[in-house]
Amino acid sequence: QVQLVESGGGLVQAGGSLRLSCAASGRTFSNYAMGWFRQAPGKEREIVAGISRSGGSTYYADSVKGRFTISRDNAKNTMYLQMNSLKPEDTAVYYCAARLAITGAILMGEKQYNYWGQGTQVTVSS
Repeated sequence: QVQLVESGGGLVQAGGSLRLSCAASGRTFSNYAMGWFRQAPGKEREIVAGISRSGGSTYYADSVKGRFTISRDNAKNTMYLQMNSLKPEDTAVYYCAARLAITGAILMGEKQYNYWGQGTQVTVSS
């Protein structure tokens, strides 16, 4: 079992920045591919970014490319999402997710992940 806890959400004005954290416990963090997803009201959950076990490979949704940066610190069992130039359309509940994976793998599908955090709200005002 892996337990995931997100933090860092909040209310920010358009153009501002936030950094989300996802703290993991329970298993060897470096064995897990990780991802950030978000779900806006009335919409399906969508991937934001994914990262491989070592952090050497990353993936970004087109909507956040160039504005968001995913990273991880395996020594601290923590994954991050730095969000810059935030837009009102980034408003959503953000979730981190994990799955045991092979080296270098990036998982982009929601159904590929089997561990989820409880989510943290990000609200961007215009």
